[in-house]
Amino acid sequence: MTARGENATRKRLRYRENCDLEIELSWFGLTDVGLRRETNQDSFVTVPPIFAVADGMGGHSAGEIASAAVVRRLAELGGSRTVSEKDIDGVLGDAVDDIELDAGETELGAGTTVTGVVIGTEASEPTWKVFNIGDSRVYQYFKGALSQVTVDHSVVQHLIDTGAITEEEAEVHPHANVITRAVGFNEAPVPDYTSLALIPGQRILICSDGLTKELTDIGIQHFLANARTAEGAARSLVKQALDNAGRDNVTVIVIDVHAVGDVIDTGSIEAAGIELD
Repeated sequence: MTARGENATRKRLRYRENCDLEIELSWFGLTDVGLRRETNQDSFVTVPPIFAVADGMGGHSAGEIASAAVVRRLAELGGSRTVSEKDIDGVLGDAVDDIELDAGETELGAGTTVTGVVIGTEASEPTWKVFNIGDSRVYQYFKGALSQVTVDHSVVQHLIDTGAITEEEAEVHPHANVITRAVGFNEAPVPDYTSLALIPGQRILICSDGLTKELTDIGIQHFLANARTAEGAARSLVKQALDNAGRDNVTVIVIDVHAVGDVIDTGSIEAAGIELD
C-alpha cells in the first residue's frame, strides 16, 4: 500500500492561475487490508488537484508495485494549476514503464486499476475531470441522490450492457472479478474521461472494488447521507465493508465541496441529514 498526500478539512484552493475564484473542500482517504488478504495492494493519492485510487493485481507483490507506481506518478501532478487529459495520459504511460521495471518478470504479470478526479481548469466553470481504467469507481452524492459516474471496464459490465445478464446475475457471475482494461501488462493505458460540475453541497466518493463487493449502492448512499464529515463518511464505509465480510482490500476517498467562490453550501447536504460545521 502506498498513500501520497494528506487529508484536509475546509481547505481553500485557487481554481486556477490568474483567477480569483477559490473553492473550499474537505477530503479524507482511508485504506484497509481487509479480513482475508495478507497484503494491501491498493494505493491512493490526495494531492490537489488530483485525487485517485488504484487497485493492484498480479502475483505476490506485483499488484502492490503496480498501484504504487501509478499513484507515485499521479502525485507528480499535485500542486499543478492546470492538469489536462494529456498530462494524465503521460504519467500513466510512465507508470507502465515503471511497473515493467520494478515488478520484473512475473507469472501473472503486474497491473492496476485507477480511477479518480482532477479539479479541471479547462472549462469556464469549475469542473471535475473524472478518469477511469478498470472497475474501481467514482460516485457523486448530491441532494439526497447517489449516482455512479464511472463505468466499469469489466467482463460483467460488458455482459450487462449487451443484455446478456442482469445486474443481479452479475453479482454472482464467475467472471465478476475479470477486468478488460488496466494500467500495466506492457500495454498503453486507455482511460475514459468525463466532466462533472463542481458544485457546493456535492460529496464525491472514489473507491476500490473492495467497497462495492460488500456494499450495494443503497448501502453506500446511506453512509454518505448520514455522515457529518468526509472523514466520518470514509470511516463508516470502510468499517461497514469489513463488517460485511472484508473479502478484499478496501480503499475510499471522500471529498466534500463546501463552497465555490461566493456560493456556499447551505442546504443540500443539511437536507440530506448532514450538518455543516
